[in-house]
Amino acid sequence: MSQSKIRVALLFGGRSGEHAISAATAAGVLKAIDRDKYDVVPVGITRAGQWVVASDDPALWELRADRLPEVTAASGSSVVLSSSSQGPQLQVLEAGSVPTVLSQVDVVFPVLHGPFGEDGTVQGLLELAEVRYVGSGVLASAVGMDKHYMKLLFAAHGLPVGPYVVVSPRDWSRRREDVLSRVKELRLPVFVKPARAGSSLGVTRVDDLADLADLERAVEDAQVHDPKVLIEQGIEGREIECAVLGGRGGDAPRASVPGEIVVDHTARDFYDFEAKYIDDGPVRLDAPADLAPAVSERVRDLAVAAFEAIGAEGIARVDVFVTPQDDVVINEINTMPGFTPISMYPRMWEASGLAYPDLIDELIQLALERPTGLR
Repeated sequence: MSQSKIRVALLFGGRSGEHAISAATAAGVLKAIDRDKYDVVPVGITRAGQWVVASDDPALWELRADRLPEVTAASGSSVVLSSSSQGPQLQVLEAGSVPTVLSQVDVVFPVLHGPFGEDGTVQGLLELAEVRYVGSGVLASAVGMDKHYMKLLFAAHGLPVGPYVVVSPRDWSRRREDVLSRVKELRLPVFVKPARAGSSLGVTRVDDLADLADLERAVEDAQVHDPKVLIEQGIEGREIECAVLGGRGGDAPRASVPGEIVVDHTARDFYDFEAKYIDDGPVRLDAPADLAPAVSERVRDLAVAAFEAIGAEGIARVDVFVTPQDDVVINEINTMPGFTPISMYPRMWEASGLAYPDLIDELIQLALERPTGLR
C-alpha cells in the first residue's frame, strides 16, 4: 500500500438484523471511494462477532432480490484492531502463527447498522483504541439507536415528537393490562416497533384495538428483534427526510434539501423492509421534496436541532412528518443511515450539490479532523 495514501478500514456486516444492509452499504462505498486518495481495508464482522479480512470486490456485497450478502468466517483471516507505538493497526490472526500486521489504520469507516455497531458499542471500542472514525460518538450513537431515550432527549430540547408508549419486558410480562390501557389512549393507527432496531425490522401497523390479539402479536413480533418495544401513534402527514452533515472546524452542522418517501398505500401499509430494499415498486423517493420554502426551511432547522440535541457528529438522517397543517413532527434520527448510492441520505446530498464520492471524502475528512476521547 502506498505510504502517501490515507488508510481507511471499512467496517461492515455485524451482529444485528441489518447485517445484509450494512454489506450493501459497504459495496457502495467500495465502488465510489477515491482510490487515488485512500487505501481501503475491508473488514467484515460475522453475525457471531468475528472480524475477518473481507473481499474488496463490491459485487460480493451488493443486495440482490435472490441473495442477501453475508460475512462469514470463510470470508477471510481473522483480524483484530490494536494500538502500537506507530498508531492503530489491524493484525491478522492465523492459528499457530505469530500475529502479522495487515495495515496501519488512519481512520475507520464503520458502515454498521443496528445494535452492536450503530449503538455506541463499536464506537467505544474505537475510542479505547484511540482510532479516529466516521460518525457519532458513544453517547449520541446509543441515544440515536434507542428510540425511547431519543424521544425523551428531543422533548427535553423542546422539539416536537408524537405520542408513544414504551413497553419494557417487565411491563409486558407483569403489567400487560396497564400497557394495553395506555395504548388505547393513542389515536389509531399505531405502529409497533423494536425500540433499538432499524430498516423497519419487526414493525407492524395496527388499525384496530377491538381485538387486542393483533396488538399482542405485533408486540411479540417486535420483541424478536428487541425486548424493549415502542408503540407510536400514527401521524397523518407526509414522510419527509433530511440529511445532516457535521461542520468543519467547529462550524455548525449542514442540512441538505429535504427528500420525501411517497408510498402507494393501496399496495403497502407503510415503508417496510421489503419496500426499502427488495421491491420498491410501490414507493417513490423524491429529492428535493415538493415543499413550500418556509416548510422546507423548518424541516432543515429541526433536522440540525435534532442532530445537536443528541450530540451527533459527522453523519445523520432525520425523519419527520409534515402534517396537512404544515406542522413538522420529528419521528427519529438515524446516526448511520443507509448509505448506498440510491439511499436517501446520498440522494439528498446529490440534490444539494454534493456527489456521492465527494460525500464519502467529506465524511472521512471530518473524522480525521476530530480527536478521539472527550471533546
